[in-house]
Amino acid sequence: MNRFSHRCLLLLLCMLPISATGQVGRAVWTWEADSYAMVKDPAVAREAVTYLRSQRIDTVYLYADAYQGHNLIVEHPELYRAFVERLHRRHMKVYALLGSAYLHTEKYVLPAYREQAEDMLRRVVQYNAAAPAAARFDGANLDIEPHILDEWNDSTRERLLADFLDMGDALMKIKRRYHATLAVGPAIPFWLDGIDLEWKGVRRPVSEHVIGLFDYVALMDYRNKAEGSDSILSHAAGEITYADRAGKKVVIGLEVSPDEPEKVTFDKAGPKVFERALGTVEQAFHDDPSFAGFAIHHYRSYRNWIERNRN
Repeated sequence: MNRFSHRCLLLLLCMLPISATGQVGRAVWTWEADSYAMVKDPAVAREAVTYLRSQRIDTVYLYADAYQGHNLIVEHPELYRAFVERLHRRHMKVYALLGSAYLHTEKYVLPAYREQAEDMLRRVVQYNAAAPAAARFDGANLDIEPHILDEWNDSTRERLLADFLDMGDALMKIKRRYHATLAVGPAIPFWLDGIDLEWKGVRRPVSEHVIGLFDYVALMDYRNKAEGSDSILSHAAGEITYADRAGKKVVIGLEVSPDEPEKVTFDKAGPKVFERALGTVEQAFHDDPSFAGFAIHHYRSYRNWIERNRN
C-alpha cells in the first residue's frame, strides 16, 4: 500500500460511525440467582461467558453480596476468584454489584442502616486486598435507590437524597481508607438532574452532587428511543456535560425487560431498533470524554429477549 492509499484508508476509518469500530463498552447487570450460578458452577460460568462475548458484552456487574442465607464472597471467596479470573482471561471487566431486592437495600440510605451499607462495600474491598491481581474486581456498582422506599414522597425526598449522598460519602471514605483502586459508582435515575439540593453547603442538582462524589455513574436512562423529547439523549445530555467538566464517567443504562411501560424498555421494539439507538447515542457522545458506553438491564431478561427475537 502506498503512502497516499494508507492516508486515505486512515481517513476513511476515522469517518466511520463509532459503532462500526466496536470500541464502546457494554456492561450487563447480573442479579443474585444468575451471579451465584455462574460463581458456583464452572459449566454455567463457561457457557455464560461465551454467550456474553458473542453479544459484545465486555463488563459484568456481578452480584457480590448475601443471597438465600449465604454470602459467598465471605464464605467461599475462592469461587469468586476463579470466576473473575475466567472473565479477565476473556478480556472482560468485572464490577461487584451491590444492592438487591432480596436484602431490601434501599433502606441502606437511612442513617440507622449505615453500618450495613459500609460493611457491604468493605467486604468487596477486603476481598480485593486478599486476592491476586487477576482475581480482583475492577469496580463496584451500587444499586441503592432511595426513591423506592415506602416513605419517599415530595416532602421527604430531599432528606432521603441527602441521606443517599451521606451514605455515598461514607463508602468513598472506605475506598480511600483501604487505598483501593476499584472504580465505585451508583446506578441513578436520569431525573435527579431536576432536583436541586443543598449538601455540604453547596446547592446544585442532585445528579451533579452524585457525579462529583463517585468515580462514575450508571445513568438509568430507561427510554426506548435515542432522539427527540423524552429520549435517551435528551435525558443524558446534562449528566454527560457535567461529567465532562468534572472528569468523571457516565455509563448509559438501558432496559430490555418485559412488564415495563413501553417507553421505558426496548422489549417490544426489538434488538434491531435497540442497536440503531445505541449507534445514534454513540455518535452523539463520540467526542465526550465522560461517555463510557452502555449497561443493559439485565442478564436473564437480555438473554430471553434475544432468543425471542431470533430470525
